[in-house]
Amino acid sequence: MDSGIGLLAAAAAIRRLRPDADLVLSSDPDGMPWGPRTPEDVTAHALACALAAAEHRPQALIVACNTATVHALPALRAALEPAVPVIGTVPAIKPAAAGARKVAIWATPATTGSPYQRGLIEDFGNGAEITEVPCPGLADAVDRADEAATAGAVAAAAALTPSDVEAVVLGCTHYELVADRIRAALAAPALLYGSADAVAAQTLRRIGAEPRPDAAPTGSLAVILSGRAGTVTPEALAYAEGRSLGAAAAPAAAEAC
Repeated sequence: MDSGIGLLAAAAAIRRLRPDADLVLSSDPDGMPWGPRTPEDVTAHALACALAAAEHRPQALIVACNTATVHALPALRAALEPAVPVIGTVPAIKPAAAGARKVAIWATPATTGSPYQRGLIEDFGNGAEITEVPCPGLADAVDRADEAATAGAVAAAAALTPSDVEAVVLGCTHYELVADRIRAALAAPALLYGSADAVAAQTLRRIGAEPRPDAAPTGSLAVILSGRAGTVTPEALAYAEGRSLGAAAAPAAAEAC
């Protein structure tokens, strides 16, 4: 679940590990963006998305949204666990700082400088020199698949990123969809750290499932848009992750993850 199509990265990562997994994508196009909302409002929207997905009897729920993880994770876990494990998304500061001395964190303006992000830096920064880079408008541009707006937002964030940075943490799930464009915009080569692969692996561990990337690609796909049954949107199909998921045409099975 996510406010928009930021969930595509985690869903595609699950699909790579388990091509036989039935997936339910629950987003909130009517209510996005969530970033400017109050914590209470974010929680209400996240709960609505989660409960709509829960009607498909999932084995786990991935909160593929940093904003929802910050504000709504306790409420989501209270509503769904222990029956449905809830897996949040945290910026990959720890692995980035473990391997680099100069790190930049790209995140939404609301997250940049927040007590939440500062706490993660304090806990997992490993003494690295860390620069917080606000990326106004980038998530919204990615969600609209607006090439010009995405290019402008990426260029603006790259201009705020130190030229000698060694690693960039993608602190919003939407950013992983345009990782190649971010990499190309940086002044020097840098490793990019997203969260999707780690979240997918943790999800399988939580439900006791093993990765089986060679499994038959029988997994189905259901799409929920602000509580209504829908289909993969044209905006989602603008990205490789969306196209890889859009190939699944069968209705979701009762047991989905």
